[in-house]
Amino acid sequence: MTGRSEEIGERLGSVRERIAAACRAAGREPDEVSLVVVTKFFPASDVRILADLGVTDVAENRHQEAVEKSAVCADLGLRWHFVGGLQSNKAAAVTGYASVVQSVDRAKLLRPLARGAAEQERMLDVLVQVSLDGPDSRHRSGVAPDGLAALADAVAAQDDLALRGVMAVAPLGDDAGDAFDRLAELHRSVLADHPDATWRSAGMSGDLEAAVARGATHVRVGSAVLGSRPPVQ
Repeated sequence: MTGRSEEIGERLGSVRERIAAACRAAGREPDEVSLVVVTKFFPASDVRILADLGVTDVAENRHQEAVEKSAVCADLGLRWHFVGGLQSNKAAAVTGYASVVQSVDRAKLLRPLARGAAEQERMLDVLVQVSLDGPDSRHRSGVAPDGLAALADAVAAQDDLALRGVMAVAPLGDDAGDAFDRLAELHRSVLADHPDATWRSAGMSGDLEAAVARGATHVRVGSAVLGSRPPVQ
């Protein structure tokens, strides 16, 4: 293995053990939690290393970077997740490489996403991103909690979109556990009307344990696996 492969392998092993330990503490099985490695700003060569190490799910949050990287890595059979803010005029194009869009936060995105999925002749998995911000929190993206039910219904009504669940980011400066408790409650309200929407994407490098303890099914981890991000070019 090259030095970079060894570095990523060690970091990946550590993150997998963190997930397993968090699952044990919560009385869950490790295979109940999927690791999605966020590869933004890192080269395609790192994505290849991840694939060699058994990673199956990777995420990007910038469309142009994702287009280029997914094309170079098309032979790896990875599942690409889009997790960033999405412009409606780019939504259809995202379906060209993404199997999952985790960051749907408004109804305006649904028609172009559905159109793109139809052109790709496959269903697109969608998570509704919900904001957990309180009145004093630094703003993160996401639909307000009181708009979650309507947006989830709208996703489910689209023939080419599959509502898989919800996604959220713990607000900066807030207790992550409290934030993920709120997400769990909101997710339960979605499940009441959409019992197949079982995915809950929550937790990143610094707070994945709190997310797993509160029922996250997917964690999105970047720096803990790949290290500090390289300077943006």
